Amino acid sequence: MVRAFMQFSRHFGKQCGEHNADVQIWDEVGESDEERDKMLLQLEQECLDVYKRKVDLAVKSRAHLLQTLADARVELTNLLSALGEKIYVGIPEKTSGTIKEQLAAIAPALEKLWKQKDERIKEFSDVQSQIQKICAEIAGTSDKVESPAVNESDLSLKKLDEFHAQLQELQKEKSDRLHKVLEFVSTVHDLCAVLGMDFLTTVTEVHPSLNDSTGVQSKSISNETLSRLAETVLALKEDKKQRLQKLQELATQLIDLWNLMDTPPEERSLFDHVTCNISASVDEVTIPGALALDLIEQAEVEVERLDQLKASRMKEIAFKRQSELEEIFAQAHIEIDTEAARAKISLIDSGNVEPAELLADMDNQIVKAKEEALSRKEILDKVEKWMSACEEESWLEDYNRDENRYNASRGAHLNLKRAEKARILVNKIPALVDSLVAKTRAWEQERGITFTYDGVPLLAMLDEYAMLRHDREEEKKRLRDHKKFHEQMSKEQESMFGATPSPARQPSTKKVVGPRANGGANGSSSRRLSLNAHQNGSRSINRDGKRDNRPVAPVNYVAISKEDAASQISGTEHLPE
Repeated sequence: MVRAFMQFSRHFGKQCGEHNADVQIWDEVGESDEERDKMLLQLEQECLDVYKRKVDLAVKSRAHLLQTLADARVELTNLLSALGEKIYVGIPEKTSGTIKEQLAAIAPALEKLWKQKDERIKEFSDVQSQIQKICAEIAGTSDKVESPAVNESDLSLKKLDEFHAQLQELQKEKSDRLHKVLEFVSTVHDLCAVLGMDFLTTVTEVHPSLNDSTGVQSKSISNETLSRLAETVLALKEDKKQRLQKLQELATQLIDLWNLMDTPPEERSLFDHVTCNISASVDEVTIPGALALDLIEQAEVEVERLDQLKASRMKEIAFKRQSELEEIFAQAHIEIDTEAARAKISLIDSGNVEPAELLADMDNQIVKAKEEALSRKEILDKVEKWMSACEEESWLEDYNRDENRYNASRGAHLNLKRAEKARILVNKIPALVDSLVAKTRAWEQERGITFTYDGVPLLAMLDEYAMLRHDREEEKKRLRDHKKFHEQMSKEQESMFGATPSPARQPSTKKVVGPRANGGANGSSSRRLSLNAHQNGSRSINRDGKRDNRPVAPVNYVAISKEDAASQISGTEHLPE
């Protein structure tokens, strides 16, 4: 400081020497030496003040430059730390040179780092904005998204990668949610089509962004939207299930009423769209409008109309149900009192019988009759086989009595094949009868009632058949013994008298067509059954023109007719005693 002042003083003195002319002015003016000294001291003090100010300014400038340099170095360190950079190529390693030179050396690095920081902040802001937007979409608050606050103290690539990873997870979650939303919307569309409902109204009630006018990426994917869509789908499915059940009930009622009143196919075809889904499951009904309310209302109106029509035709329907019931019992060979049932139906006109209750009772009877017929089916099938075998047995007897059966006549080979099959079938009759008896007894023990066949106990029929078969076998054996005796006597007569006796009367080959099943070969009637002489399985016609459901015994229930037996024995009338 002193050194600088001395230099200033010498410079000032030099300048004063150059201005001696000014002293001459003071001489001419007449200034005193005191005034002159005072003025010079004042001028010297002013020069010192100016110098001091300049020195202070230079000191402040240097301090400011030093602070700026220090701040630049701190800023450089902070930037490197924030950007996650450990070293930077553009930073000078040595702190040599003037302050301005050092500042000039650091400035480019700072400019580049500031630019890099700005770019990094923009990247962070973009990523965080996307994250914040997706989070808001998931939370359902996308209309309240604010600008994200970037943490400038950590702008490293590692942190940026973490944000990118978080963004990818959120984008995947958004894609999955969007896929679910679209699936729900598609399901709602299909269900609304089947139920005949307005799709846009239904889906926009969940969220306005779900209609077709908005883009896919603009649709709401919030938890609330997904939850409401799931609830909507469940509600629509439940509605679809209930409507389908209602429609199927109506379809069943329609078919029952149509069957009751013999509705023509042309009239039934008008409601094919109703009856086509009578046995369909919920998932199988996909036709648009198949479960619309107007369609169900239309079916309800038709059922109501048919119910009213049914009330006016109740008596006719009741007789039809009675005929159905009688047919079931007839096929099951069960006798019922048809006259009493029809007489009860005739009381509908008098009002003494409630038609609805009567029909309900008849429906129950039909159900029970079908169950009864089903329980008898196995035994009835065996009865039919037994009767068929007996028919073949009867035909085989007639065939064996035909002396011309082996002639080369037309169709003889067919009869021969039939006879072979008939013999095999006849041999199975005893086993078939035993099996039938066992099953019939088991059936009766299980139900505690007697198994009847057209009103006749089946076991009694089988017992009588077994007895008659036994009697027939005995009769055959007796006739064979008679024939052998006759032949032996003929031979002895021929040897004694030397002449051939008159031939015995040959057995008649005439088929018995009259009734012969009302007693055994011995004429006893202790085991009589209600049988006639028609073929097995047929039924007679009574005096009223109705079918007689009583059982018909096989033609060969009796071993042989009395006429045939007499023809076999007549050959012995002329034998000697």
